Amino acid sequence: MQLHHVRVHRSSENLARTDQLAWKIAECAADPVAVNDDVTEMIINRVIDNAAVAAASLTRQPVVAARSQALAHPRSFNGVGATVFGEQRSRRVSPEWAAWANGVAVRELDYHDTFLAAEYSHPGDNIPPVVAVAQHLATARGLTGRDLVRGIATGYEIQIDLVKAISLHAHKIDHVAHLGPSAAAGIGTLLGLDVETIFQAVGQALHTTTATRQSRKGEISSWKAHAPAFAGKMAVEAVDRAMRGETSPTPIYEGEDGVIAWLLDGPDAAYEVSLPSNGEAKRAILDSYTKEHSAEYQAQAWIDLARKLHREHPQLVDPANVASVVIHTSHHTHYVIGSGANDPQKYDPRASRETLDHSIPYIFTVALQDGSWHHVDSYRPERAGRADTIALWNTVTTTEDPEWTRRYHSLDPAEKAFGGRVEIELTDGSRIVDEIAVADAHPLGAKPFGRAEYVNKFRTLAQDVVEEGEIVRFLSAAERLPRLGAGELGQLTIVAHNGLLAALPTPNGIF
Repeated sequence: MQLHHVRVHRSSENLARTDQLAWKIAECAADPVAVNDDVTEMIINRVIDNAAVAAASLTRQPVVAARSQALAHPRSFNGVGATVFGEQRSRRVSPEWAAWANGVAVRELDYHDTFLAAEYSHPGDNIPPVVAVAQHLATARGLTGRDLVRGIATGYEIQIDLVKAISLHAHKIDHVAHLGPSAAAGIGTLLGLDVETIFQAVGQALHTTTATRQSRKGEISSWKAHAPAFAGKMAVEAVDRAMRGETSPTPIYEGEDGVIAWLLDGPDAAYEVSLPSNGEAKRAILDSYTKEHSAEYQAQAWIDLARKLHREHPQLVDPANVASVVIHTSHHTHYVIGSGANDPQKYDPRASRETLDHSIPYIFTVALQDGSWHHVDSYRPERAGRADTIALWNTVTTTEDPEWTRRYHSLDPAEKAFGGRVEIELTDGSRIVDEIAVADAHPLGAKPFGRAEYVNKFRTLAQDVVEEGEIVRFLSAAERLPRLGAGELGQLTIVAHNGLLAALPTPNGIF
């Protein structure tokens, strides 16, 4: 890896383009290095994973709304258009709108892959915009599955490398500010664009995708699912403009009125960003991990620990037996999705699904009582409103533990952890103490996800909305991804069973 020192520069310093972070990102994206076999296999896993969570969300209102917007924008010129999850493969829309609709479907249930470091991310959000452009231009440019694999590898690499080095949330900027540049870079790799064009696209994508973290604070709205889809859509449009010769604000990161100076650590800030050297394979996807449960990633290990406690200590189901539950965990878990957030909505049984998804007290309570977690049932209003659940829920608090915070930020994969320790005081005076470092599905967890688990996740989530023949067809296409020809990239979607989507009420808007 090559380490790049990034700091704010006054305009009078005339920072050369070749020394700017956006240029270094573009150089990495333009490098024609081959993708390793293990990376290719993981990309296939994540394509399957994205389709799985998209299938489970096809009938949810935010996805219906985004899909209806996309369908109002038929395929544009210069290509054949891109597919939309749930719709017939022959129905194509303009690629930026396919990126939008499919991005919302993938993100809606908070159920796909994650990478956590200085910043948070869901790098699978890169896949919808890169696939949309690949499908649209497959015939015109002779793009194949191998080209698509290269584009996705770049998207993951750039986003994860930025997430390792630059914190956005510390300044209340939403994590999709790293997604706009990574998706633009991935599209640049896919299309084989030159460094200058990718550089301009990366700058535009960053400039148009910075927003505050209010989308993940307080009463969390449906925009949480739309935010990464918007970044993907902006990335497609940024690449389009750059290909037409349009330019971006420069230097976008390092300028004295740029992102770092005014949105992040300020004019005296400096970062060390590692990117693959020329000729070095892009392998960052292997550092990421997916979810077994539909909840914020920091909740994954806690759901697994709650299931274990349910089996071993059935008395914990009854709130009459529990005096207090204190979860000792990392700074992020405590202050963002724990009681340290000081959000009363995290204890409100009437809160939105998006809010409960970001409430460790709620999630731990329900998993402890049920001994399981379900992407729909665990969030139902009647489930959240149970009197015994509310009583137990209100005994649960979180606190930051410096050691778990240190492990959360560790650069050593063997030490990095997203769990903590729970201390439960019972009304009879006894105590139960247990801990967990990583989720069961994590590569270092009790039951790491492999191809079989990804396939099973897809089958489980798709079984009620997709016919068996379509499930088999999609899995066959996904597993042949690097061997797909230009005419086959449209196979990378799923079609809902007959009548499912037509029966849904479709909202009207401007389009």
